[in-house]
Amino acid sequence: MSADAPARFGTGCHLHLIDGSAFIFRAFHALPPLSRKSDGLPIGAVAGFCNMIFKMVEDNAGPDAPTHVAVIFDKGSHTFRNEMFDRYKANRDEMPEDLRPQIPLTRDATRAFNIACIEKEGFEADDIIATYARMAREAGGRVTIVSSDKDLMQLVGGGVEMFDAMKNCRIGVEEVEAKFGVGPDRVVDVQALAGDSVDNIPGAPGIGIKTAALLINEYGDLDSLLERAGEISQPKRRQTLIDNAEQIRLSRRLVLLDQNTPGLEPLEALEVREPVADDLLAFLTLMEFRTLTRRVAEKLGAEAPALPEPAAAEPGTEAPDPALSLPFENYECVRDEAALLPWIDRIRARGYVAVDTETTGLDEMRADLVGICLCVDPGHAAYVPLAHVNGSGDLLGNLERADGQIPLERALDLLRPVLEDDAILKIGQNMKYDMKIFARLGVTVAPIADTMLMSYAAHGGLHGHGMDYLSEKYLGHTPVPIKSLLGTRKSQITFDRVPIDDAICYAAEDADITLRLWRLFAPKLPASRVTTVYETMERPLVPVLAQMERHGIKVNRDHLSRMSNAFAQKMAGLEAEIHELAGRRFNVGSPKQLGEILFDEMSLDGGKKGKTGAYATGADVLETLAALGHDLPARVLDWRQLSKLKSTYTDALQEHIHPDTGRVHTSYSIAGANTGRLASTDPNLQNIPVRTEEGRRIREAFVAEPGNVLLSLDYSQIELRILAHIAGIDSLRQAFQDGLDIHAMTASEMFGVPIEGMDPMVRRQAKAINFGVIYGISAFGLANNLRIPRDQARDFIDRYFERFPGIREYMADTVAFAKETGYVQTLFGRRIHTPEIGARGPKAGFAQRAAINAPIQGTAADVIRRAMIRVPGAIDGLPAKMLLQVHDELLFEVAEDAVDAVTARVREVMEGAADPAVKLSVPLTVDAGSGPNWAAAH
Repeated sequence: MSADAPARFGTGCHLHLIDGSAFIFRAFHALPPLSRKSDGLPIGAVAGFCNMIFKMVEDNAGPDAPTHVAVIFDKGSHTFRNEMFDRYKANRDEMPEDLRPQIPLTRDATRAFNIACIEKEGFEADDIIATYARMAREAGGRVTIVSSDKDLMQLVGGGVEMFDAMKNCRIGVEEVEAKFGVGPDRVVDVQALAGDSVDNIPGAPGIGIKTAALLINEYGDLDSLLERAGEISQPKRRQTLIDNAEQIRLSRRLVLLDQNTPGLEPLEALEVREPVADDLLAFLTLMEFRTLTRRVAEKLGAEAPALPEPAAAEPGTEAPDPALSLPFENYECVRDEAALLPWIDRIRARGYVAVDTETTGLDEMRADLVGICLCVDPGHAAYVPLAHVNGSGDLLGNLERADGQIPLERALDLLRPVLEDDAILKIGQNMKYDMKIFARLGVTVAPIADTMLMSYAAHGGLHGHGMDYLSEKYLGHTPVPIKSLLGTRKSQITFDRVPIDDAICYAAEDADITLRLWRLFAPKLPASRVTTVYETMERPLVPVLAQMERHGIKVNRDHLSRMSNAFAQKMAGLEAEIHELAGRRFNVGSPKQLGEILFDEMSLDGGKKGKTGAYATGADVLETLAALGHDLPARVLDWRQLSKLKSTYTDALQEHIHPDTGRVHTSYSIAGANTGRLASTDPNLQNIPVRTEEGRRIREAFVAEPGNVLLSLDYSQIELRILAHIAGIDSLRQAFQDGLDIHAMTASEMFGVPIEGMDPMVRRQAKAINFGVIYGISAFGLANNLRIPRDQARDFIDRYFERFPGIREYMADTVAFAKETGYVQTLFGRRIHTPEIGARGPKAGFAQRAAINAPIQGTAADVIRRAMIRVPGAIDGLPAKMLLQVHDELLFEVAEDAVDAVTARVREVMEGAADPAVKLSVPLTVDAGSGPNWAAAH
C-alpha cells in the first residue's frame, strides 16, 4: 500500500473493491479445515479471510498499487429485489452453523487492517461495488473488482476490470465474452434469459447461457428479441419467449446492478491507509492467529505479542468439554406460558436450541404431536407437554385431556418465531422426522443441524447412528428405554397416554443428549475433513427429502387389488403344478419341506444342510438346479416371485395409502447405507422389480393426478461413467464422449466382433460383465447370471481385465488405500470406513469387494444428492413436484403443459451436478420419459 496516496480521487487513482462476502465463503469452504479458539469459538473463516486480506496488502505494491481500497459486504438478506420478487434467493442454502458467529468478526478484521468497511441495509454488496465503480470511472480513475462473481461481469470495461484472487488471474472484456458469449454490455440480457437457479431468478424456461447468447447476438439486445419473438423459427423457443416475456423482463431488473446506491462514503474516504500496528496485532492476538500475528509483526516492524502455546495433545485426546459429563437429571416440565417464555428468551440469547418431538407414532404423516423437548445447556432441558390424555374415558372411549398443558395452538404461536428464525440454529437427531411433524402444523423449521448426519459424515461404515447407540458410545450414557414407558406388544400404549410426570425424564433427556452430541461432533467435523460433505450433501438434503415425503405419490388402489387377485390365482395354479411335479402335496412356502422333496425324495444333486439340519433352498440353489433343467425348482422360483410381489407390494401398498391424501408417503433414510445411497422404507419403493412383466404392472399403479403426468429423469450408466473416470480407462471415456453403445463397444473390444450386426447375446454378456465388475462379481456369480459354465465366466472376467487393465489397477490401489487408511472415499470427499478390510477368510473377499465398489457407488450417490438439493430451486415457479428418488432416477409429478420446461431445467441440473466440485472426464447424460403412470414414464 502506498503511504503517500493522493487525498482526492481523480485521474491516476486506482480503486480496489474487494468482494468481502466472496472472500468469507471462499475462506470457509476452500481453505484448510476450520479451527476454533481455545474458548470454542469457530474462527477458521476469519483466519482464511485475514490471510487473503494480508496477501492482497503484500501483493499490492509497486506502480500499479491501489490508491484507494474498500471491502464491501452484504448486510442482511432482504433487499429491494425482494420487494420486486418475493422468491428472490429464497432457495439459497442456510448459512453453516460454524460460519454465523464469524460474520461480524470479518468486519472487525477489515477495520483492524485499517481498510474501509462498507455495507448498507437493503442493498447487496454487488450494488455498492457497481456504484463505486461508476463513481470512480466518472472521476477519471481505474477500478479493479477483486472477485470472480459472474454477476459483477456486467461492470467490466471502460477502466473497470476484475481480478480472481483465488486463481490469480485478470478478468477483462475478452474473458467475459468467453464466459457469456457476449460483451459485458449484454451480460444482463443473457442472464435475464438464462435465469439463475442459485438466486432463484426465473429467466426463460429451457433456455441456457449458450442459447441466450445466440439469441442476443442475433437480435442485438433483449428488447429487440422480445419484440421480434414471433419471428423465431423454432416453435418451442418462440412460444417460450412469448409466454414468459414479463418474467424475462423481471429477471433483467433482478440481475441489473444498481449503480446509484445512496448514502455511501465518498471515494476520498476509501484512501489507502497503513494499518495501526497496535490495533491490528491486538485483533490477531485476540483471534489466537499465531503464524499470521508473527508475519504481520515482521511486515510492520513491530514486536509480536506473546501468545501462550496450546497444550500438546495426541490426536483424538483433546480435552473433553466438561459440560458433556454433567448429570442427566436437571429437567423441567413447562406447563404454562409463564414457564415457556423464559425458555424462549434463553433460546434467543444462545442462538441455538436442541429440539425433539414426542408423538403418537413413527409415521410422520399420521402421528400426532404430544410434546416438545428443548435444551440449550447440557444437563438442563425442558419438556413441554401438549396433548397427553388421562387413562380413563367416557363410554364412547373418548379420553379427557390431562391437566397442566399449554394448548397446542398457543404453544406453537409462541415457539413458531423461534423455530422459523434464521438466526437461531435448531439442532436435532434425525431432524427430518421433527421437521415433518412441525410442517403438518404449519411451522417451517430452519436452519437445522442434525447429529445423526454429523455422525454419518464422520463415521460412515464404522457403526450405526441412532441416538441410543451414539449416547452410549460417545457420552457413556444409556438413555431411558422407550419400552419402559410404552410397554410392548399387545399391552403397548401410545405416548399421549403416558402420564406427564413419567414422560418428563425420557422426553427432556432426548433433547439433552442431542445437544451434547452436537457439542461433541460439530468441532470434530473439520478435523475429520468431512465438513464439506456434511454441509453440502447431508444437511441441505433434509428439507428436500422432507418435502418430497410429504408430497407422496398417488396410487390406484383398484389396480393393486386386481393384481393381488390375479397373483393369487397364478400362485394357486403354480402350487398345483409344483405338487404334481413333486408327486404329493406340501407347503410350497416351507424351505424345510421343499428341501426334503428336492434332495431326499427326488435325489437331486447339490443338497447341503445347514446348522439346523434343514437343506439350503435359497434362490442361488434353486437357480442352479433350474439351470440344469429341473422344472420343480424353476416353478418354485416363479411362485416365490409372485408371492413376494403380492405380499410386499400389491397387498402391502394398499395398506400404505394415506386415508386423507390418497397417496403413498415413503420415508428416506439418509444415513442408512454406508456409500451414501438413500434407502426407502415404509414402504420401500426402490426395489420394485422392473425387468419382469409383473413388476412393470405394479408401477402402473403409481399414477398422476388429473391434468398431470409423471416425469422420470434417469442417469444413464452413471456408475460405469464414474468407473471410466476414476480408473482412467481411455477407451471407455472416449466411448462415453462419443455417445456410443457402451455394452456393444465393450463386447467388440473383448470378443473382437464388429458393433454392426452384433449378436444380442454377445452384447448381453458384455453388459453383465460391465456391471458385474463394479460390484466385484465372481466367476460363480457371473456364471449364474449368464447361465454359462464357471470356467467360461472366469475366462470372460480375465479377458475383461486384460482389455481394460486400468480397472485392475484401480481395484488394487483402492484395496491398498483402504488397508493403509481404514477408509475409502468418493470423488466428493465422502469417507466410507472399511473396518473389515484386514479380515481373513470369507470376510476378506467381501470387505475388499465393498471397498472397491464404495467410491464408485458412493460418487454416484453423491452426484444425485447434489442434484436433488439443487432441483427445488431450478423448478421453483413451475407446476412440478419431486416425488421419488430411486437409485439413479428422479420422479416428478408435472402439469401436462410444463413437461418440456421441467425436463430442460432438471436435466441441466442433473447433468451438471458434479460441477464445480469435480470435473469429470466423461459426460453425465440423463434419459427422460413421461406418461400417466410410472411404468409409462420410465
